[in-house]
Amino acid sequence: MARNILKSSIENASFSIVFQVLFRCITFILNAYIIRTVGQEVLGIMNVRLLLLESTILFLSKEPILKACLTNTSTINWAQVINQIWLSVPLSSVINITLVYVWINILTPTDDKYQHQYELGCYAVALSCIVEQVSQVVVLVAQNFCFVRLKVVIDTLYVVSRTIIFVYYVETEPEYPINAFSIAQIVSSVILCLSYYGFFLWYIPALNKVKEIKKKEKNAEKNIFSDMSDFPFTSFIQLFPGIMENKEAMLDSKLFVLTMSFIKQSVVKQVLTEGERYVMTVSPVLTFSQQSVYDIVNNLGSLAARFIFRPIEESAYFYFTQMIKRDEILTKQNKKQVAESAEVLSQLCKIVVTIGLVVVTFGQAYSYSFLYLYGGQKLVENNLSVVLLRFHSFAIVLLAINGVTEGYVFATMNNQQLDRYNYLMVIFSVMFLLISYILTYIIGPVGFILANCINMTARIVHSLNYIHKQFQDTEFTPLDGLIPGKKFLITLILSGIVTILSEIYLLEKSIFIHIGAGAVFFFIIVSIWALDNMTLLRLGLEKYKSRKSSFVKQD
Repeated sequence: MARNILKSSIENASFSIVFQVLFRCITFILNAYIIRTVGQEVLGIMNVRLLLLESTILFLSKEPILKACLTNTSTINWAQVINQIWLSVPLSSVINITLVYVWINILTPTDDKYQHQYELGCYAVALSCIVEQVSQVVVLVAQNFCFVRLKVVIDTLYVVSRTIIFVYYVETEPEYPINAFSIAQIVSSVILCLSYYGFFLWYIPALNKVKEIKKKEKNAEKNIFSDMSDFPFTSFIQLFPGIMENKEAMLDSKLFVLTMSFIKQSVVKQVLTEGERYVMTVSPVLTFSQQSVYDIVNNLGSLAARFIFRPIEESAYFYFTQMIKRDEILTKQNKKQVAESAEVLSQLCKIVVTIGLVVVTFGQAYSYSFLYLYGGQKLVENNLSVVLLRFHSFAIVLLAINGVTEGYVFATMNNQQLDRYNYLMVIFSVMFLLISYILTYIIGPVGFILANCINMTARIVHSLNYIHKQFQDTEFTPLDGLIPGKKFLITLILSGIVTILSEIYLLEKSIFIHIGAGAVFFFIIVSIWALDNMTLLRLGLEKYKSRKSSFVKQD
């Protein structure tokens, strides 16, 4: 391929991190606005009950097909892939009917004053998911051919439009906040869908014209179309099923089998990802108001995971799918690609472990300060919120390791291995639900976090074992990246002790002096880590300079 897969993966991760920061900032501001405007109960209904319905539908209908179809574009039969991914639309419709019935008729009802709005919200979420599924074919094409900026722009437009529409309708009719949520959900999904299709409606004819010019002029000027010689679509209607010329079967049997494996995996992963929400939704463990408070603290505690680790995991998964073949042992694959993949995996492990340990260190001494600055005295008057955030900081280290290692595992497993792991994930899911319910019943919401930690630890152990076995016959040891340096660890421990003492003795005098002490030790930690990883920093600087110079040449 003409495109640089590693460069595109890094660029995708960088833009995704920026987008996640924007999205979460908007979400946190919006949550504060909802609490002050319409109350905690409405926030619990929307953020826990309705958004859980959305994530359940999309995980079951979107995730498996999209993951299976992400493959090397030089070997792909695009006619079969287009047919396959359009199957997500009827699949989503069937899932919608089932889940909406459960959400409205079986789950614990809301208060009477919100029940009609809640039902409308369920239907709105289902409709928006179908609209989003219609756009998956163009999303797949954009991702496979590295349209990174397009994804960021459209996703940003989607989030901003949904927020503006919601706030406008809440301000207009504050007594119907869930209706505002429903309208915003549908309109923003339509905007996302039309934006993607609109781009390719313009792009494909424009690319055809550039190709014609290149045939006539050998030294044609470089532009955004220059690296698209392998782009397979010559007509916009080829993005729809049954249109593109295909000399083989309508569907690829191997791709279908892989999709079925990912469906099983997605069901289990959804339970593990959203398990505490399912427990809250199915059983009356917490009220809607308590659920909203837990959701706020959970989101605050997952800042690092959502801003940094998830984009890295998604980009790493895409990178490893392009570099490592699923059905061939590493010793028989391209040694240069295997070496690069091992180095990338090692450095990713080193980076996420570093970030996770820093979060643990400062999470103990600064949870109270962070919550106080974010939500005021009301959010910290119940010490539970502070305890939850402190426990979250430990979970973040496990999230960091699990995201990268499991991303590599899913990107390189063959169908048989995926099926075996799916059975193991079923066991993890059952354990998670049982442990989550038991611990929550005994110790309250903290039980959700502890249950997550136990399950992530089990998944990490499996992933590490898989990676070790895969690389054991090679000269590469990518898991060494999980071991932090001694100087860095000692500095972390000392910083943790001093900042806890600062919270005890300085916080009452001035929160800003306490934060200042933390800033000093944070700078010391970063400096020590930088000295221990000068090679990595030099490499990153060289990549940045080369990328910058390439942009200058293009201009």
